[in-house]
Amino acid sequence: MRLILGAALAAGAVTLAGGAHAAAPKFTPGACAGDYTGVPNKIECGTLTVDETRGGPGARRVSIPVTIVKAISPKAGLPPVVYLHGGPGGGTVEAVGRVMRSPAGKELVGVDQDWIYFDQRGGGLAQPMLDCGQVAMSDAGPLSDAAAHQLIACGQRLKESGVDLTRYNAEEVVKDVQDLRKTLGLKQIDLAGVSYGTRIALAVVKHDPSGVRAVVLDSPWTPEAKWAEGGPEMVSDAVKEIFKRCAADTDCNAKFPHPGADLDAVANKLLAGPVTANGRTYTPDLLGGFLMDAAYSGPDARALPATVAKFAAGDFSALDDTRAGAGYAEAQHLTHLCKEEFPFESEAAMRRGAQRDPVTRLMANSFGRYFQVCKTYAVGAPDPVEAQPVSSPIPTFFLAAEIDPGCPPAVAKAAVGRFSKGQLTIVPNTTHGVFRGSACARKMIRSFLADPTAPVDQSCLHPEHDKFVFDLG
Repeated sequence: MRLILGAALAAGAVTLAGGAHAAAPKFTPGACAGDYTGVPNKIECGTLTVDETRGGPGARRVSIPVTIVKAISPKAGLPPVVYLHGGPGGGTVEAVGRVMRSPAGKELVGVDQDWIYFDQRGGGLAQPMLDCGQVAMSDAGPLSDAAAHQLIACGQRLKESGVDLTRYNAEEVVKDVQDLRKTLGLKQIDLAGVSYGTRIALAVVKHDPSGVRAVVLDSPWTPEAKWAEGGPEMVSDAVKEIFKRCAADTDCNAKFPHPGADLDAVANKLLAGPVTANGRTYTPDLLGGFLMDAAYSGPDARALPATVAKFAAGDFSALDDTRAGAGYAEAQHLTHLCKEEFPFESEAAMRRGAQRDPVTRLMANSFGRYFQVCKTYAVGAPDPVEAQPVSSPIPTFFLAAEIDPGCPPAVAKAAVGRFSKGQLTIVPNTTHGVFRGSACARKMIRSFLADPTAPVDQSCLHPEHDKFVFDLG
């Protein structure tokens, strides 16, 4: 069942009638999005309405859906946790009910602290939504020249409709976080970011940490990290990590003795020219995008040796879902990356690095299209501060997956030393978004938030994460 957020959300994202001056930030209680059947927690929902351009002459407002999961057994002194979803361009409020029915929700969310979810401006159910429809892209970039042209046309349409694309980025989301805190009357909050949500959390720490008591960064991505430069190598390295575990696993090695060589052969075949099978055309871009997504995902990573064997046998059907798109608001994805990431990176350096091996070569063109599309997005001048490392005395828990093609553990290792009260745990044999699949990670997060000054007890890592369990098909 899908509940609609009500009139406040529908009306809040358009230009105010008559060109009136924009009003102060406001939180309006309202109906919830999503299905909460079987969820024992009390759920409160509403809409945060803020200026699209704070302090500017425009009257356009942005509507941000909010869901609050009340703690079942609240502990005195523990503030609410504000959850920062990834993407960029993702969403979260529609999925909160599903999360709450999962082990991750039951063991972590709304136990002794309230948790606050919201869709970041431009994504999810926020209005305006910077969505471009079904575009073939992944975090490795647009997967065809046609997809790049779709994204360029989408950005132009949004600009012509009056959307100020300079106002959909991390610094603006920081202001939304603080407006949400203030309109809800909260003196303190904790932050829990996942994937690109960690980049948002670090922007809060950098630009306005008012009221922030503690920070959890799951699968950290930092401002100084390079999305495209080294991106193909990060994907290839994650795939190699998976295959290394297959070689060490008796059953996996017996059934799939050389997945790396098989994948290189398939990659070289596609690099030599598109392959047609069952009436569908398969390209290097599709395989590169698939590999990035597969190494992100626990189930897909565990099945990767078996999937590669199918590729080697001429069955490319596993790539069909990749062409369907990334599942996020593409233009919001780009307003962030074109402002915060790619202005500080070199396409030429990316292409040089992408010549390292057959897998990296698969992604050179898709990552390159990011740069071409960004040249057309009117996101405003980049601020060099957005590429500078963050340091902070706020207690911060870095939680990294050992296998991650987008936010590898090296990123967290390089950053934690700049946090005087920072702690780092690299969870063995796990993939991106650690808390979702790891009971130990959830236990460590709750322990850290209960007392951010105490050392995190990592003893639960064993035996839970001593082995990478393959799906051998």
